Amino acid sequence: MANIFPRWTNYLPIKIVFCLLVLSCAASAAYWYYCTPEYMRGGYQPVQPVPFSHDIHVTQLGMDCRYCHSYVETSSHSNVPTTQTCMNCHTQIQSTNPKLAAVRESWQTGQPVNWVKIHQVPDFAYFNHSVHVNRGISCVSCHGQVNHMEVVFQQEALSMGWCLKCHRHPEDNLRPVNQVFNLDWKPGSQESQQQIGLELKEKWNINPPQNCSGCHR
Repeated sequence: MANIFPRWTNYLPIKIVFCLLVLSCAASAAYWYYCTPEYMRGGYQPVQPVPFSHDIHVTQLGMDCRYCHSYVETSSHSNVPTTQTCMNCHTQIQSTNPKLAAVRESWQTGQPVNWVKIHQVPDFAYFNHSVHVNRGISCVSCHGQVNHMEVVFQQEALSMGWCLKCHRHPEDNLRPVNQVFNLDWKPGSQESQQQIGLELKEKWNINPPQNCSGCHR
């Protein structure tokens, strides 16, 4: 009896399985690259209602981070400055600048400025700002050189893997507490970051949690 299907169809199931495997690998690679915080959040730079320049306020004018983010040392959340904080200066400085129209409107109406949040930690993850800054982790470690940013953007992924990397090796980011808010601080010529970090880690008995309950409560 003659074959119903041609000879080449004998290899068709193998070819189909091979193609499915290739497609599965390609889909996994695409998901790994495009659907991770490193790709989706890194570089996120939304347009804000007020074009606030950290470079002008911090680098040029010498303002301390804590003047605006006043709860960062005592609270789990670093607060966005209130309109009152802005108007402490801008009732007299640049008081008619059109770029500050949203701030003046907020001052008159009592409604807060609708700032767009950039750095977002998922609801299922717990992060405490005060714990980190009071043990030598600078703003730079998570937010980058904000003091030189004309417009703030998200520099780090803030993913679980990124956090765990620091928890496993905190010495890579530890600095003296009195230098936490000096965003341009660098180790001296006679010391390395590793040396300083290891000394502070031992001195303060720093042992960040690496288990699930440390951040997922």
